[in-house]
Amino acid sequence: MTTTVRDLITALETAYPPRLAADWDAVGLVCGDPDEPVDTVLVAVDPVPETVAEAAEIGAQLLVTHHPLLLRGVHGVGADTPKGRLVHRLVRGGTALFTAHTNADSADPGVSDALAAALGVTVEGPLVGAPLPPLDKIVTFIPVGPAITAVHEALSAEGAGNIGDYSHCSFASAGTGQFKPLDGANPAIGTVGRLERVAETRLEMVLPREKRRAVVAALRASHPYEEPAFDLLELAELPSALGLGRVGALAEPESLRAFTARVAAALPSTAWGVRAAGDPDRTVERVAVCGGAGDSALGAAVAAGVDVYVTADLRHHPASEHGLLPGSPALVDVAHWASEWPWCAQAADVVRGATDGNVDVRVSRRRTDPWTVAVAGGET
Repeated sequence: MTTTVRDLITALETAYPPRLAADWDAVGLVCGDPDEPVDTVLVAVDPVPETVAEAAEIGAQLLVTHHPLLLRGVHGVGADTPKGRLVHRLVRGGTALFTAHTNADSADPGVSDALAAALGVTVEGPLVGAPLPPLDKIVTFIPVGPAITAVHEALSAEGAGNIGDYSHCSFASAGTGQFKPLDGANPAIGTVGRLERVAETRLEMVLPREKRRAVVAALRASHPYEEPAFDLLELAELPSALGLGRVGALAEPESLRAFTARVAAALPSTAWGVRAAGDPDRTVERVAVCGGAGDSALGAAVAAGVDVYVTADLRHHPASEHGLLPGSPALVDVAHWASEWPWCAQAADVVRGATDGNVDVRVSRRRTDPWTVAVAGGET
């Protein structure tokens, strides 16, 4: 069976749903033909000259990256601009580019799950949870007969009744409806001025809140009554495993000094290195991690009651102020690129799972961290 770019996009967007992306983000297919066949895929953190060149060298028809190439709005991709040159190089080489960024950060599993696994942390849940998409429940009352099937099918066609891997989910119960048509009414059952009692079925279905308008319209269009009765209820938000960062535990407690060495050994080396803030002899067992820039989640790490928080791009002032908070965890700061690199193997497995073994899937090992030189400072 031939695998296409579209097949792999479907698998990647199932694993990393675009709806999880931040509203400022740019994810999905950047360039390339979804119907092109694929026999080689390269997965990397960054869409930069080094990884684009590597994709060309191995003949990859698809380059999957975590970071976007065109994050901010552009008015053109001329080859006389750095990013435009990359787009032209990809197109000329027949390589599509697909990005999973903040949607991969919040997915389950996602970027931080890969980081936790690399560090030997057993994940218990998200650091900053994201609720599941909000749901409504629609309840309507239909006269017994073929209209029940017609209404059910109409609501299902607009997205009602989908729960997990199941569709057309509903609950029905029997009852008696009562109404009295008034002057001006054109009742499907009964006559004007006379009280009617009708055997009816109460039909209940859940629906994504974003589909509320379409589902209600489908109900009105398919229901035999001139004025169908229905209830529309907003369901409570449910917690989920989705969200930013992860919280978990080590198999055995160890010192912050030993844990920092563990982090350095688990991640690819960079000029940035690995640095820690806290008592080197502090005991570490419960751990929070966040792949990428994570100082926005410092407060969540304190609230989680962990012993250490591992992330990237910690800024001086938030880190200093964090250390003053009672119960603050120790901090381990790593290079942004290194914290997200373990995700590449996870994404590669997603791609492999969408093929019959007929696609060569590789993870780039080229270090694209922008920091290239580290020099120890002199004594003060």
